[in-house]
Amino acid sequence: MAVEKEQAKPSEESKPSAEADMGRKAPGTAPAPSWFTPKRLLIIFCIINLINYVDRGTIASNGVNGSQGTCTKSGTCTAGTGIQGEFNLSNFEDGVLSSAFMVGLLVASPIFASLAKSVNPFRLIGVGLSVWTLAVIGCGFSFNFWSITICRMLVGVGEASFISLAAPFIDDNAPAAQKTAWLSIFYMCISTGYALGYVYGGLVGGYLNWRVAFWVEAILMLPFAVLGFVMKPLQLKGFAPAELNKALAEVETAASQDTEVAVSNGGAASTSEEFRDKSSYKPAMVKVATKIWNQFAKFLKDMKVLLLEKVYVINVLGYIAYNFVIGAYSYWGPKAGKSIYNMSDADLIFGGITIVSGILGTLAGGFVLDFINNTISNAFKLLSVATFFGAVFCFSAFCFKSMYVFLALFSVGELLVFATQGPVNYISLHCVKPSMRPLSMAISTVSIHIFGDVPSSPLVGVLEDYVNNWRETALILTAILFPAAGIWFIGVFMHSVDRFDEESEHQVTVTDRSNRTPLLEGNTAETTGSSAEP
Repeated sequence: MAVEKEQAKPSEESKPSAEADMGRKAPGTAPAPSWFTPKRLLIIFCIINLINYVDRGTIASNGVNGSQGTCTKSGTCTAGTGIQGEFNLSNFEDGVLSSAFMVGLLVASPIFASLAKSVNPFRLIGVGLSVWTLAVIGCGFSFNFWSITICRMLVGVGEASFISLAAPFIDDNAPAAQKTAWLSIFYMCISTGYALGYVYGGLVGGYLNWRVAFWVEAILMLPFAVLGFVMKPLQLKGFAPAELNKALAEVETAASQDTEVAVSNGGAASTSEEFRDKSSYKPAMVKVATKIWNQFAKFLKDMKVLLLEKVYVINVLGYIAYNFVIGAYSYWGPKAGKSIYNMSDADLIFGGITIVSGILGTLAGGFVLDFINNTISNAFKLLSVATFFGAVFCFSAFCFKSMYVFLALFSVGELLVFATQGPVNYISLHCVKPSMRPLSMAISTVSIHIFGDVPSSPLVGVLEDYVNNWRETALILTAILFPAAGIWFIGVFMHSVDRFDEESEHQVTVTDRSNRTPLLEGNTAETTGSSAEP
C-alpha cells in the first residue's frame, strides 16, 4: 500500500548508530524531554502503582472502613465509625464495597487493552488515571452505600488502563539483562502499598475523617493523570503509530467502498473523492456501530490467538491456583493465626511478615531470573521450584504447635512464594507478540481475580464452617500451592518462543528500530512525528 511504502522509506536508507539515531530531530518538532529517562519512567509507574494499592489498603483499614454501631442489652448504644458506621452497612454490604472495584477492573481491562491498538497507550493511561482520580474524589463525597459502591467500581475502571499498559512500557524500556528485576520492583509496590494503606487509613481516619483520606489520594494521583496528557506521547513496541493506524483504516474503508461501488456500477472505477462523498451520506450511528463492531471483531481475533498460545494458558492456570491461595491468606491469615496460635497482635504480625517477605521475595525472584538468564523456560523453572518449596515451608508451618516455629517457617515460605511475581509476568509479556502484551496482561489480571482471589475467600469461609478447625482449613488451602507448582513445571517442557522481537501486523521497520532504543531518552524524527496524539 502507498501508506506503508511511504512510511517504510527511511528503513531502506543507511541505518545510523543508536546514539546518532536517538540524537536526531526533525525540523519543527518538539524536543524530547531529556530528563524523562527509563529509570524515571519506572519510578513514576511505581509511585502510581503504590498510590493505587494504598487506596486498596485504605478502604480496608479500621480508620476508614470503621465498624458498625452496637447496643447492649441495657440499652446503651455506641455509634459506629468510618464508612460502615456512617452508612449503617451490614457486613455483607461492607464486603461488597471492598471488592466493588473488581467489577470495573474486570470489564474495562480488555477494553483498554484492545483500544491500545488504535489509541496511543500512554494517553489511555492518562484517561484511566483521570477516571481514577475523579472516582476517588467521588468516594469522599459519597452519601450512601450505592453512591460509594459506584465510585469504587469506577476506581476499578481507572485502574484497568494502568494495570494493562504499565508493564509493557516497563518491559520496553528496561535493560535486556534486568527486565525481570524491573518488573519485580514494579510489582513489589503491591504488598508495600497495601501495608501503607492500612497505616495511612488508620491515621487519617482516626485523627481527621475517613473522607479526607480519599481526597488526599486524589491530590497525590492528579499530577500523574495530567502528565499522561501534557507530555509527548510514548509509543509501545509492536504498535503502529497512531497516524499509520488512521491511514490504514482510511485505506481499508476506501477499499470496502471501492468494492461496493464497483459492483453497483458494473466494475466502473471511482475516485477517492467519490468514496468520501459516498461515506458522508452514511448515518452517523451506522459509522459508530461499524467502528465498534470492527473493534469487537479484532478483540475476538486477538483472544483466539491468545488462548491458542499454550505457554500463556499454562502460565495463567498456574497463576490462578497460586492467587487462589494468596488471596485467601491475605483475608483469613490473621484470623487463622489468632485462632490456632492465640496471637494477640495477629494483624500486625501477619502484616509485617507479608511486607518483609513481599518486598524481599519479589525482588529476589526478579534478580535471580535475570542472573540465570531471563528466558521463558528458566522462568517456568523458577516458578515451579520456588512455589513448590514455598508450599513445603508454609504447609509445614501450620503442622507445628509452636508459634515461633510457625512464624519462622511461614516467613521463609512466603519469601519463596512471593518470588514468583516477576517471572510469572515476564512470561505473560514475552510469550506473545508485542502488540498482544496489553491484552495478555489484561486477561491474566481478569483470570486470576475471577477464578482466584475473588472466590477463594468465601470458599475458605464455607470450608471453615464445615470443618470448624482453622489448622485443617489452612493446610487444605496451602496444599493448593502444590498443583500450582505442578502446572508451572509442565511449562518447563513446553516449546516456548520469546516473541519480544517479533514484528506485529502493520508494524514498519522504522517503528521497530526506534522502539528498540529507550523511548524516553529521545526518538528518531519519524517516531517523533508518528507519536503525535491521535
